[in-house]
Order: sequence, then C-alpha cells, then structure tokens
Amino acid sequence: MLSDREWDARYRQQAGWTRALREHLYRQIGLGPGQRALEVGCGTGAVSSHLAQFCSVQVFGLDLDPGYLSIANEGGTCCLRADALHIPCADGAFDATLAHMFLLWVAAPGLALAEMRRVTRPGGWVLALAEPDYGGRIDYPAALARLGALQRESLREQGADPEMGRKLAHLFLAAGLKKVEAGLLGGQFRAAGSLQGFEQEWQMLQADLVGAAQAGELAELRSMDEAARRKGERILFVPTFYAIGQVG
Repeated sequence: MLSDREWDARYRQQAGWTRALREHLYRQIGLGPGQRALEVGCGTGAVSSHLAQFCSVQVFGLDLDPGYLSIANEGGTCCLRADALHIPCADGAFDATLAHMFLLWVAAPGLALAEMRRVTRPGGWVLALAEPDYGGRIDYPAALARLGALQRESLREQGADPEMGRKLAHLFLAAGLKKVEAGLLGGQFRAAGSLQGFEQEWQMLQADLVGAAQAGELAELRSMDEAARRKGERILFVPTFYAIGQVG
C-alpha cells in the first residue's frame, strides 16, 4: 500500500502533465485576485496550490481523505472534509469550481457536477481539468496492450469509469451548463533511452494492478516496457479530456 506522501508525488506528477492547459483555461475564464475557487476531490492539493499561486485566488479544497487533506492544508489550501455529492457550501459561494482526474472515481458524476454548478455563482465556471479515457489507450509495441487491458479491468473493479473522458461534454450539457467547451490534451513522447518517471509510473501501476495479474506477468511486462523506452519506440497514450461550462 502506498503512503499519502507517495500518492502526493503521483498527484504532483499528474498535475505537471496538465499545467499548461490549466493555466490557459484559468486565463480564458478570467480567474484572478479577489475571487474564490473550490477544487472538488482535491487530494493532496497539487492542483489547488498551483491555482492559488497562479491566479492569486482564495482556494478551497474538498476531499474525504483526512491524510490527503492534511498535506493539502500544508500547501495553503483551505480544506473541507466532505462528499462531492453533498458539498456543504451555500449556493453561488464560488466564482469557479473544478475537478482534476476525479470524476471517473465518482459513482454519480452527474450529481457531482450538479453540486458543483449549485455552489458556483451565476456567470461563474465549472471545470473538469483532466479526465482520462482508458478505452482509447494506445500501447506500442503491441504486446504491451495487455497493460491497458489490465488497467481498465482493475479500474472497473475499483468502481471507477475508465471511459469517463469521452462523456464529459454530455455530462456538462446534462448539468445545464452553458458555453460548454470540451477538448483533448495532446501527447509528447520522449527520446530513446529516457526513463524519466518510469519508476514512479510502475510503482503506481503495480499498486493499481494488485490482484489483477500474476507477479510474473507484471515483471515480464515491466521488462518489455523498459526495453522499449530505452530504444525510443515506446508509445503510451491515454486520451485525456477536459471540459468547461458556465453557470447561467
């Protein structure tokens, strides 16, 4: 089992992947000093702390995990321990509400978006900054497609929706949001020999796939993955979607 600090490292790695897009969207909706924002499913505050620094807004974070919230609080996020389906805040309390790689874990994402809409003021914005779609995952060499299949199976067994990304636009429209914009993050691949982030990615993957595959199979897949990266031929692309919508 991974510690809260190890998960924090993973969340910060994920936040690094989406930083440029997040900053673009923050500028697009005009977030700035004097405003208030709420991150739903804030985890350890990797996204919240960056938002506070980048936009000089007052940021609140909501999560159910006390260990994660303790780390988020260290980073300056004002934390609320609560369920995303029952946000303990008044109607229109925030200028923006956001989530990052979170909705796929919510049993009723439509209800979570309805709550995010409720606590966002008229004219404010709801943002899903990154939701992966493992149903569209691409692995090369082809033998490594087995990793994608194992991950999708594991996510479903954990109660997650591995195809959340493609559903974002529909969910935003169903929540009654206006000016909905949805899109897809790009992908870049490293040069031959680069193993940057490899150990951390496999640490998380092995934790995710406990019980989904035999140790020997995972060891073989890891060896193939490492060899392909060293040759520069490894492709791993998980389509990751975003969506924004304005409260009418």
